[in-house]
Amino acid sequence: MLAEIEHPDPGPTRLAVGGPVAADGPRSVDGRVLRVPAVDAVGLEERAAALGGRSVKREAKLGALSLLIRCIDLTTLEGADTPGRVQGMCAKARRPEPADRTVPPVAAVCVYPSLVPVAREALVGSGVKVASVAGAFPSGQSELSVRLADISSAVAAGADEIDIVLNRGAFLAGDHRRAFDEVVLAREACGPAHLKVILETGELGTYDQVRKASTLAMAAGADFIKTSTGKVPSAATLPMALCMAEAIRDFADQTGRQVGLKAAGGVRTAKQGWQYLVVIQEVLGPAWLTPDLFRVGASGLLNDVLLQLRFQASGHYARPDDVSTD
Repeated sequence: MLAEIEHPDPGPTRLAVGGPVAADGPRSVDGRVLRVPAVDAVGLEERAAALGGRSVKREAKLGALSLLIRCIDLTTLEGADTPGRVQGMCAKARRPEPADRTVPPVAAVCVYPSLVPVAREALVGSGVKVASVAGAFPSGQSELSVRLADISSAVAAGADEIDIVLNRGAFLAGDHRRAFDEVVLAREACGPAHLKVILETGELGTYDQVRKASTLAMAAGADFIKTSTGKVPSAATLPMALCMAEAIRDFADQTGRQVGLKAAGGVRTAKQGWQYLVVIQEVLGPAWLTPDLFRVGASGLLNDVLLQLRFQASGHYARPDDVSTD
């Protein structure tokens, strides 16, 4: 496999995947060059601020809150996780609001590979997916064979979705071929499971780097690209998500393939959640406003959304401890 990112001057970056570099420039298998335009950082941040400042009308809030719940990957990734904690989280994933059957289940529960069988058993018949981080999460610094075995093991244990980290060390060192090939191999190791590739945007440094990494991961076979592990101080931000959404839009235009976006790390309130919905609506369109193509990785977001739903129904806010913390 091949991934080459060139830096012509002037003009956009070009990404070629899967084939030889032709004399007149990099080519993909079918002769297509994936173009990666430079990012106007000031313009991007101004647009993100404008989109983030939009209000959601009262009559649309119930729909937005329900959609957010359906797109949540309810997550626990702590060293102290136990089977009992995961079982409790799965119960909440199935029935976020036990007293209100109109509240939908979440999209998925995300756990470490060792707890996949526990989640799988607890979610039987619910429609909630089992997601697992794998591939030496969150650093990705183990040997490739170990990372691939970790992915295969999680899938064999029952994971429907696998979240891995991009090899940022290789990418930032300019070894795009290696970063690309490792995602290709991870995609193969996933088999029938969906692959989410975490870019860890806070470590990539610039919007241009995020744009290139997004395109590389998608070209290598990612089903989703994801902002962050949630394990670094700078995680999901609206400008980073906007940058990635624009990369997804351009990739779909160039290849015809739809790739999902997952925002993770620091998304804690319903207001933040529907800011991401606005970005998805404006950049990618309503086709992406579905759990199949949009996810929010969060542990605290669900409770705030539930409190907002109660407010919409009653006109007053419940106490935060009125909703379970599991």
